[in-house]
Amino acid sequence: MQQKRNIQIIEWEDLDKRKFYSFGVFMTMTIRATVYPATLIRTRLQVQRGKSLYNGTLDAFVKILRAEGVRGLYRGFMVNTFTLISGQAYITTYELVRKYVSTYSTNNTVKSLVAGGSASLVAQSITVPIDVISQQLMMQGQGEHLTRFRIKPRMVGAKHKVTFGQTRDIIAQIFATDGLRGFYRGYMASLLTYIPNSAVWWPFYHFYAEQLSKMAPSDCPHLVLQAMAGPLAAATASTVTNPMDVVRARVQVEGRSSIIGTFKQLIREEGFWGMTKGLSARIISSTPTAIVMVVGYETLKKLSLRPELVDSRHW
Repeated sequence: MQQKRNIQIIEWEDLDKRKFYSFGVFMTMTIRATVYPATLIRTRLQVQRGKSLYNGTLDAFVKILRAEGVRGLYRGFMVNTFTLISGQAYITTYELVRKYVSTYSTNNTVKSLVAGGSASLVAQSITVPIDVISQQLMMQGQGEHLTRFRIKPRMVGAKHKVTFGQTRDIIAQIFATDGLRGFYRGYMASLLTYIPNSAVWWPFYHFYAEQLSKMAPSDCPHLVLQAMAGPLAAATASTVTNPMDVVRARVQVEGRSSIIGTFKQLIREEGFWGMTKGLSARIISSTPTAIVMVVGYETLKKLSLRPELVDSRHW
C-alpha cells in the first residue's frame, strides 16, 4: 500500500484473491450490460460513410430503437459476454505487472502506464476474435449493407433463430471467407488503439484523482473523487486514441487488410473530421463505464481486502 498519496492505492498483495475474482465477474458483466448500446451505436457510426445512415449519436439511438427495438441495441451482446474472460485477464495482468514494476520504480505514473499497456496487450489477444464476431452482429439490421456478412434470412414459417444460431451463421461465413485469420482481422489495429488507450487511462486516472484530492475537503470520501477522476481519464484517453479506433472498426467490419490504406482513405474521403467519428458516442459510453468501473473496481478491491487490513484503510 502506498502511503505517500492522499488517496491510498490498494495493491495486489493486499487482496484476498478468492473474493477478488468472485466479485470481479459480477462487476464486469454489469458494466458491459450497461454500456453495450453505446458501443453498438459507436460501431455503426464509425463504419458508415459520411452520414449515410445516422446524423449522430442521438439520431442513431432513436432510429435503432424505432426500427429494431431494444433488442436492436443489444445485437451481439450474448457473444460479447465471452469477453468476461478477457476482463479477468486484464485485471490480473494489470495488478501483477504493477507489482512487478514496483520492484524497479516507485513512481505511480510509470507503474500505471506499463501495467495498463501490458494488460491491454493480453486482453486484446483474447478479445479480438469475440469483437470481430460481435461487431458483425452489431451491424445487422439497419447497418447490414455496410458489412460483408449477413445473417441468412429465415424461411417463412420457420421458428425464430436463437442468438447463437445467428452467431453460427456469422462464424461460418467468416471462416469460409477468411479462414482462422479472419477472426484476428484488425488485431494490430486493436493493439494500436487499446494499448495506448489503457496506457494513457491509468496514469491520468491517478493524476486526476490526486489533483481532485488536493482541492476537495479532507473529509470527502475517496470513492467520490475516484468516481470523478475516472470519466476525466476516459475522455482524455478516448480523444487521444479515437482516430485509431475508427480505423480499427473499419478494418474489422469491412474486411480491410491495410491499416495505413484505411487511414489514408478515411482522410481522403472525410477529412480531419472523419477521425472524430463516433467520438461523442465513445465519450458518452466511456463516462458511465468509467464511473461504474471505478466505483465497482475500487469497491471490489475494498471488499477483497485481507481481513487484517480492513480497519486500517480510510475511504
